Amino acid sequence: MLAQRWMWIAWPAFLAAGVMEMLVFSVFDPMDMSWWGQSVELSRSAVYTITFFIFWAVFTATGYLTMLLSMSAAEVNGQPSVS
Repeated sequence: MLAQRWMWIAWPAFLAAGVMEMLVFSVFDPMDMSWWGQSVELSRSAVYTITFFIFWAVFTATGYLTMLLSMSAAEVNGQPSVS
């Protein structure tokens, strides 16, 4: 059941990260970006890859928190639920 829950979180997060990646980089060029006043020394594909994994991690965290908040206290603590 735990693996199934993680897939419920990871797959939509993966899709959302892909969409976010397309939206962000349709507006911004990685070569025009700067990090604290310094130009980014990475290739475009490296910036695309790094930001994709950052977006995926953020969306996974939000999905996990949503799942955690939807669970009962007994489920969170690993106790069998009483029906």
